Amino acid sequence: MDGGPPQPQQDDCGDAERARSMWRHLPLLVRASSKDSVEYILQALWRTRATGLDSADRAIVRGMLQLQSDAALDPLLVCLRMLIRRCVYGNVPRDEIQKLFPEEVTPEIQRLLTLLLQKFQREWREDAHKDQVSIPRLKAMTWNMVDQNTESGGHVAVLNLKLQGDAQSLSKDTEVKVQLTKDTLQTMLKSMFCIRDQLYSAVSA
Repeated sequence: MDGGPPQPQQDDCGDAERARSMWRHLPLLVRASSKDSVEYILQALWRTRATGLDSADRAIVRGMLQLQSDAALDPLLVCLRMLIRRCVYGNVPRDEIQKLFPEEVTPEIQRLLTLLLQKFQREWREDAHKDQVSIPRLKAMTWNMVDQNTESGGHVAVLNLKLQGDAQSLSKDTEVKVQLTKDTLQTMLKSMFCIRDQLYSAVSA
C-alpha cells in the first residue's frame, strides 16, 4: 500500500524519551549509605551478567537502596547494566567514560559511577575475553541410530557435536555414544538445542 513518507523524527523523539526515562532512575543510587554499597551493586550485576540477580541478591540491593519492591529496582538495574555493557564491550577509553552520561544525570552520580566504572573496566574486559574463549559454541549436531538393544528396547545413538571456539581443541568433532529410548532421545535433543541457545545468550550478553 502506498503511504506517506517515513517520519524518523517521531521515532527519534520516542527513542530520546525512552532514554531520558531510563536515566531518571539513577538518582536512586543516592539512597545507598556509602560508595561501597554502589560498588557492591555494580559488582553483583557483573557477576550475574549471564544469569541475572537471584532473589537473595535482589533483597540485598533493595535493602541497600531502601526500596520496597522490584518494580522500583528493575529500571535502575537495566540502566546500570547498559552502562556496564557500554563500558566493557564498547570502544570507550577509560578517560572518556564520563561522556556516557547525558546532562540530566547529576554531577554527583556521574562522578561516582565514572570512578567505579574506571576502577573495574580493565578487570571486566578481561573477564569478558575469558568468557568468549572458554565457552564453546555448538556449531552443528548430527545423530544416527546404530544398533537396537532388543532386551531393553533401547537404541545406541551416535551424536556428532561440532563445537566452535578459540582453542584448537574445540574446533574438532566430539563423538558421544549413548543408549536411549526414542522418547528420551527426542527429549535430549530438545534440551541440547536449548543449552545451545543459552550459551549464545551468555556469550553475547
